[in-house]
Amino acid sequence: MCPPAQCTHLTVKMLGTILVRLIDERDSAEGPVCRTSGKAYMMPNSDDHGRVADSKRIANQRGDLYRRLFRRLVILIVFCSMVPLLLVGWAISIRYTDIARDRMMVAFGSEVEYHKKIIEMFLRELRSKLKLIAKTHSREYLSNPPNLNAVFDLINQRGNPIKDLGVIDQEGRHLAYIGPYDLMDKNYSKTFWFQEVMDKGLFISDMFLGFRLEPHFIIAVAAGHAGDKWILRATVDTEAFRSLVEDVQIGRTGEVFLLSREGVFQTNPRFSGHIMEKSGIPVEPVHKGIRVVTVEPELKNGLKGERQVMGLAWLAEPPWLLVVKQDYSEAFDDVNHANYAVLFLLHLSAAMILLIAILTGRHMIKLIRKRDMEAEELNRRLTQERKLASIGQLSAGVAHEISTPLASIMTELEVLVDAAQEVPDMDQDFCTQLDHSTNRIFVQILRCRQAIGNLLRFSTRTQPMIESVQINRLLKDMIERMEHKAEKRGIVFLSDLAEDLPPILSDPSQLRQVFLNLITNAVDALDGEERGSITVRSRLRDLGEGQSPMVRVQVIDTGCGIPPDTIDDIFDPFFTTKPPGKGGGLGLSICQNIIKQLGGRISVQSRPGEGAEFSVSFPLRPPLQLLKQVDREGTLKPRSVNH
Repeated sequence: MCPPAQCTHLTVKMLGTILVRLIDERDSAEGPVCRTSGKAYMMPNSDDHGRVADSKRIANQRGDLYRRLFRRLVILIVFCSMVPLLLVGWAISIRYTDIARDRMMVAFGSEVEYHKKIIEMFLRELRSKLKLIAKTHSREYLSNPPNLNAVFDLINQRGNPIKDLGVIDQEGRHLAYIGPYDLMDKNYSKTFWFQEVMDKGLFISDMFLGFRLEPHFIIAVAAGHAGDKWILRATVDTEAFRSLVEDVQIGRTGEVFLLSREGVFQTNPRFSGHIMEKSGIPVEPVHKGIRVVTVEPELKNGLKGERQVMGLAWLAEPPWLLVVKQDYSEAFDDVNHANYAVLFLLHLSAAMILLIAILTGRHMIKLIRKRDMEAEELNRRLTQERKLASIGQLSAGVAHEISTPLASIMTELEVLVDAAQEVPDMDQDFCTQLDHSTNRIFVQILRCRQAIGNLLRFSTRTQPMIESVQINRLLKDMIERMEHKAEKRGIVFLSDLAEDLPPILSDPSQLRQVFLNLITNAVDALDGEERGSITVRSRLRDLGEGQSPMVRVQVIDTGCGIPPDTIDDIFDPFFTTKPPGKGGGLGLSICQNIIKQLGGRISVQSRPGEGAEFSVSFPLRPPLQLLKQVDREGTLKPRSVNH
């Protein structure tokens, strides 16, 4: 037969084990529970390894799910952002390119038109001067060399447009000549231009060599009447005319030249030939206005050359074709730069969209992962609450079932004591032993009742009595009650209580229960130590702007500490690290429920071998919901009570 103390402990542990097993069986727990020295361990079984593998598999599946979700989010964001961007950018680029190309073509045509007007103005001015001179001066006057030289100087007064000037009779002989060549003895009656002038009255020739054997062209005007005609002929300075035509620079690849109807160069092109050579450009029929076309010239090896923009315009007199050419890439260089800029901006925008999509996807996955973890934590808490509720219901039933036999035992014990007192001449030793045994039974019955009371307090929520409480006075009272017991074990209490601590509205009896339990646990943690200390500290904790301050109480011991693998379980019902006979594992669980009910919080910090620190924080006023509840039930006492 076991001693009463051990029986009491076994009874409490048996109740806790039965309750936990019942809940674990109802909720399909992992396996049988083994409790050794008051600590809870899971007995290894064949399902543990499979359960660990399942946990890893679920974690891997969840990681794969998050990765797939991340990829889909990024693809969706990129697709929804990039497709409109590319479509709009493509449409804008095409539209801008078309508009810019049209403007470039118009600008190129305007350049050709302007150059055509300059050439025609030059030729028209010379033609008009010669016609005016032939009309206002007689053949006899112009046949006099000094007079002809004066006219030559007058025409060359601006820019030396002509190289020589001559008067020719209807037989083709020179009557007078001013110029650098020896042409007085030359007869022009058989030249191609002589008869043209005599028939038309005005003729501007193509480039030809003539008697001087160098490229030149003439402007000739006929004057006089039938039978007495004469010709005033001027040779246009080839270099001056070429300078007028060729010196127009159009970029690095541009060139300007004139072609005859036969396609012969009338001026020197910049890159593609020489004057009076046959060009490779097909000559179009004479047309009015300006034509701007794009061509790909064919090279000698049969390959296509650089694409070019070509402006074509026919002069009115003489019928020469003005050609202005430029490489297409250079002509549209500004357009290409704009397209490159648009392309760069599109790539930059795409990179930014991709970066934003990745950052957004990561943020969204982080939020989703956080929400999932919060949902899991909520489910875990709900499951724990259901277990605790079931434990509470079962513990209440078991407590009531045990209370009845204990009451009977207490009654029978009192009857036994009374009967023993009525027995005369009882042996003194037996009487002493009986008295000692009945006292021990009475003490163990009281312990059982205390354990049952803890079970009932755990299973039912008692309504607090809200009063004004001085925390420091309550703590001093608790220290005084425990100090004598602690001194016998060599334990020293250190008080560090803030003097300016304001009173709080709370339940003094429940606060006593919390602090008494924490101090008792600290004393038990120093059991077996030669010396130790327990520090009780109180402070007013300021939580910052916009939040009400809280009163924090710390109970710090220098005992053995709490192992890291069990510190997360110390608030679970029926869990204890104390040796047999020292506790049933409900103290901290009840304290946690009381603290939460009063609107506070509890935390623990510990290192093995360095002791433990329990911190409890209470608001100056309890939660509004609790105040309304106790006010409805009449348990709110507004008067100040010094506890």
